[in-house]
Amino acid sequence: MEKNQTLDVLSALAHDIRLDVFRRLVQVGPVGMAAGDIATHLNIRPNTLSNNLTILTAAGLIRPVREGRSIRYFARMDTMGGLLGFLLQDCCGGRPDLCQPVLDQIICACGPAPAVTPAPAMAKDTVA
Repeated sequence: MEKNQTLDVLSALAHDIRLDVFRRLVQVGPVGMAAGDIATHLNIRPNTLSNNLTILTAAGLIRPVREGRSIRYFARMDTMGGLLGFLLQDCCGGRPDLCQPVLDQIICACGPAPAVTPAPAMAKDTVA
C-alpha cells in the first residue's frame, strides 16, 4: 500500500459511524450485511449510512455486492492487511519478515461466499 492510499484509508476510518460500520462488517465476516440491516443494527438513518458506505467503498475498505434490489457489504480485509503491512513494514529493526506471521494470523479472507452455479437442466427426451 502506498502512502496516499494509507492516508485515504485512515481518513475514512477516522469517523465514528464509519469505524462502527467497518467493525460490524469485520464481525459478521464472509456473510456480509445488507445496508438496511447495518442501519438497523447500528441505529443509523439510511441516508446518513449511504454517504458513509460510499466513503468506505471509495477507500477500498468495503465491497458492495448487489443482491436483487438490495446491496450487501463486505469488509475488505485485503485492504486492512495492506494498511497494517504499511504501518509495520519497518518494524522489528527493519525485519518485516518477523511481523508477517502476525499479520497472516489476524487477516482473514472476508467476502461473499462463492457463487454456486446451478447445474444445467436436463433436456427431456422427446419421441417423434
